[in-house]
Amino acid sequence: MLTNKRGRNDACSRIDDVQDRRDATGRSRTNPIPSPSTAVVCRILRSASSNREPKELENVSSEALEAARIAANKYMVTNAGKDAFHLRVRAHPFHVLRINKMLSCAGADRLQTGMRGAFGKPLGTCARVGIGQILLSIRCKDSNGVNAQEALRRAKFKFPGRQKIIVSRNWGFTKFPRDDYVQWKKEGRIKPCGIHAQLVDVKGPLTARDPKHIFEQAAMDCKTPIHV
Repeated sequence: MLTNKRGRNDACSRIDDVQDRRDATGRSRTNPIPSPSTAVVCRILRSASSNREPKELENVSSEALEAARIAANKYMVTNAGKDAFHLRVRAHPFHVLRINKMLSCAGADRLQTGMRGAFGKPLGTCARVGIGQILLSIRCKDSNGVNAQEALRRAKFKFPGRQKIIVSRNWGFTKFPRDDYVQWKKEGRIKPCGIHAQLVDVKGPLTARDPKHIFEQAAMDCKTPIHV
């Protein structure tokens, strides 16, 4: 709570969020283990512009994020099916926007004090997005990869600036490449963890391990897979 010398309260009041805002849609409760074809991930991320500084951040409003999610979700439900994909909104609008409302009627200069006490009231929220930051992600089967790219292409029109659509080399929303994931899954080194997965290594006490998760050799050597 901030209070100035005159006792006026300068803290922000409650901010109304976008109605029915969701961070994930589609088949969001499916882990990456069951189907070997749920590997395609298309991501839309902000790209650099020639006339902007590399470290400059951009404001993406919560309304723009919600509009992009609705556009991508509607296209995927229509063309792929409501249970054939998982869409995530990766940018979160935590930054508060304020506005100092001014009168525009006749004689307004007699009723207001200009820039005196110009701390505005909350207007909305936005996400501060950097270059290379992911905005939306969709995971689906290989057969729906083209539909996912088209859905994100339509979602791009809801954002300011310039964006790129990238097809990930990883398996689903995990951090493992597709070839490494398939090999480690055959060896039993992959442990499901929701929509992600954990790699079981050789470190740790043997008494706390499951017998099927005990291996003689590590899966990686200096961040390089052993089987490569």
